[in-house]
Amino acid sequence: MQTQDSRWGELLLGENATRSIALSGGIALYATNTYIATTILPSVVAEIGGLELYAWSTTLYVVASILGSALTSKLLQSTGPRLAYTIATLVFMVGVLICALAPSMPVMLVGRLIQGLGGGILLALCYSMIQLVFEERLWPRAMALVSGMWGVATLVGPAVGGVFAEMDVWRLAFGSMVPISLAYIVLTQRALPPRDEAPVTPSRLPVTQLVLLAAAVLAVCSGSVSSLPIWNLLGIAACAILVFVLVRHESSATVRLLPKDAFKFSTPLCALYATTCLLVIGMSSEIFMPYFLQHLHGQSPLAAGYMTALMAAGWTVAEILSSGWTGRNTQRAILAGPLFIIVGLVMLAITTPMASLGEWKQLAPICLGLFLVGFGIGLGWPHLLTRILQVASERDKDTAAASITTLQLFAMAMGAALAGVIANMAGINDTTSNAGISNAAQWLFGLFVLAPVLALVMARRATRT
Repeated sequence: MQTQDSRWGELLLGENATRSIALSGGIALYATNTYIATTILPSVVAEIGGLELYAWSTTLYVVASILGSALTSKLLQSTGPRLAYTIATLVFMVGVLICALAPSMPVMLVGRLIQGLGGGILLALCYSMIQLVFEERLWPRAMALVSGMWGVATLVGPAVGGVFAEMDVWRLAFGSMVPISLAYIVLTQRALPPRDEAPVTPSRLPVTQLVLLAAAVLAVCSGSVSSLPIWNLLGIAACAILVFVLVRHESSATVRLLPKDAFKFSTPLCALYATTCLLVIGMSSEIFMPYFLQHLHGQSPLAAGYMTALMAAGWTVAEILSSGWTGRNTQRAILAGPLFIIVGLVMLAITTPMASLGEWKQLAPICLGLFLVGFGIGLGWPHLLTRILQVASERDKDTAAASITTLQLFAMAMGAALAGVIANMAGINDTTSNAGISNAAQWLFGLFVLAPVLALVMARRATRT
């Protein structure tokens, strides 16, 4: 199976193999930690409290990742690949240790913030290095390979988190990431090229846009803490205003967060970015899935973690399936993806709220729904990302590479924040019965169907252009 005369063997043999391992390893580290945290979070709040801050754990992690991803280009220019990876991994490791020792949810959130900062740099480094160490004809397969590490994380993350949670030692789940991080530092020192000594033009950071981006997500998340609808709506309104200001500022800024004309509705870049963001928002409802499965369907932390990870497994399967497609098939993949997500979310909206004793005839539709959501994202994902790099001008290539991570993380954070708002308004904090949790599941998945519906509209524009 070939893509523009490329083969998997070219990516997985010789010098390319060690570089592929190094780049995909960074994604695997970030993704595994994500699934560990998702799996053990119900156990965390059971011990140290903070259910009202449940969504904040993911939101702060991803907001910090956005800031980290924006720092990547400057860090890479200043230090070179090897030192940049070392710094990012050490910051990530400090956050892991704080989470492992956290006595309360606020301290846990500090650890998640630091984790996200280091993890965001790692994530952006892996995508940015693709265009530096591989030929362009290998980009789609490289994109599929590194993104496919989310699938590997579905096997490792829930297992690590679930086993430690069931042993009632969830802190060791975070602690297990420390030796892995140290080993990864050694790997990147050996596999990646040294710093290029050629002079480079120092880059400036789009500080104003980053502040507005983070503030928009935090506005939604702040509103989600309250159970009063007025505060939830105020948070969403503040977010909309901040995003509007961000778009206006970015359109005239000399130092940009995105490639030129990315916010112009008529451009291919706008359609591509909008499609990717809406697809990611559509899958962000998964952050509450372990909680729903444990409280409505009697699943253990390990089982709930693995069932939730089916979403990422579907993503990986679809990417491997479609990464070799060319021509019209890539357009069909981009268009079909949102349809799979719509079907999956509708299934989840119907089946998840129906409390059960964990019988497979009731759990099977939930598992299928989760898999379909991930499958829909992965089907067109490598082609969307490759197209962004191809459409961007030569001057904006580096900005385009970094922006992939920035907008993906923004969409994850926004989705998590909106999920928190919907769940809180629907009554998830009512612990007197399961009625509030069931209501939250129904509203959460039902409303999130809007994201892939809009993604389908934008995908049609992206394929036409």
